[in-house]
Amino acid sequence: MNKITRSKQDWKTQLDAEQYRVTREAGTEAPFSGEYCDHTADGYYLCVCCEHPLFNSESKYHSGCGWPSFHGELDTAEVVQRPDTSHGMHRIELLCPACDAHLGHIFPDGPPPTGQRYCINSASLKFVDDISHKK
Repeated sequence: MNKITRSKQDWKTQLDAEQYRVTREAGTEAPFSGEYCDHTADGYYLCVCCEHPLFNSESKYHSGCGWPSFHGELDTAEVVQRPDTSHGMHRIELLCPACDAHLGHIFPDGPPPTGQRYCINSASLKFVDDISHKK
């Protein structure tokens, strides 16, 4: 996969202030504030920065944590996991494999079949009902 790289100014031009803060500065949106927290439509969730397909609605569930939660990623997503010790915590950060956008974190307290909870910021996502024109 070819990495997408853009200048800080290009990202700021493309993204709104909250999307930039979350995806490019590893921010976190306030709980229960995101557009997709309670979203239930059928479709796909893409990276807001580069439109790389990440999740589908079949893996989305209501965890009650305040952020969109998924029990798994698309088979082709290849979401990157890396240790995150910020804020005095030990977590696993999730990044878009195509553009290194910060998506959120993964926790081992999700439902079957994976037991994982991909806790994702709405500001890092774009929803579409069909990805047949995508990668």
